[in-house]
Amino acid sequence: MPQIDPSHPAVESFFHRDTGTWTHVVHDGNAAAIIDPVLDYDAATARISTASADAVLAFVREQALRVAWILETHAHADHLSAAGHLHDVLAAPVAIGRGIVAVQAHFKQVFGLGDEFSADGSQFDRLLDDGDALPIGSLTAQVIATPGHTRDGLSYVVGDAAFIGDTLFAPDLGTARCDFPGGDAGALYASIRRILSLPETTRLFLCHDYPPPVRSAWRETTVACEARENVHVGGGVGEAEFIAKRRARDVTLSPPRLLLPALQVNLRGGRLPPIDADSHRWLRLPPDLFV
Repeated sequence: MPQIDPSHPAVESFFHRDTGTWTHVVHDGNAAAIIDPVLDYDAATARISTASADAVLAFVREQALRVAWILETHAHADHLSAAGHLHDVLAAPVAIGRGIVAVQAHFKQVFGLGDEFSADGSQFDRLLDDGDALPIGSLTAQVIATPGHTRDGLSYVVGDAAFIGDTLFAPDLGTARCDFPGGDAGALYASIRRILSLPETTRLFLCHDYPPPVRSAWRETTVACEARENVHVGGGVGEAEFIAKRRARDVTLSPPRLLLPALQVNLRGGRLPPIDADSHRWLRLPPDLFV
């Protein structure tokens, strides 16, 4: 494979249509990081498969890439993470923001998880802080804390590519919701301003897109495009206006379709709950949680 300029890394992306999720593989032709991988989950049968994650693995193998990291931008509430599966296959470390500990502590109580679940981040190989740097062959991923949607939100900047999780969406869809436990519209606004302070040509790789019928799914946009056109923050919208707009929008939203199973897997680093004495695994469904 030709040598890739570290200032403009290669990115291969995979769209999980059922959940509107993008998984990205950023690489230099030799080493790679996989960002926000997805398990397939059928809510009607609770059946799980690894087909989507295995498509990512096929690409990695075809390109003979060494996976240095499996990176989560946050503990997702709308899809199940395949980080555990990829870790088992690739022996690559799984990393997430240190804020996961607070998220785990909250949802340990919500789901009534017992002593077998430790709310200390130990389910992940590394907990990341703002300013950390992760080597990916000739590339470096700079870690930027971008909370607001969740407490543990991170973005990863690799050369001119930034993987921004659930902060910004495509310009016509705006920004992430802030009504989850620990969410904060003011914090999200500050996080977005950090992202928009990157060079205008920075490629912003989205974690999600939910395209209307008039367009196909976008995997990326740019700082300049978002600063100019984003319906929630574009054109210099101030903090107070953004917070009001975000709160008004959030009260109209339903909980994500896969929130309950997704969180129980994603808090564990993309792994299912442990097997019980009868050789079963159980996902809990607390009734009336959102009444």
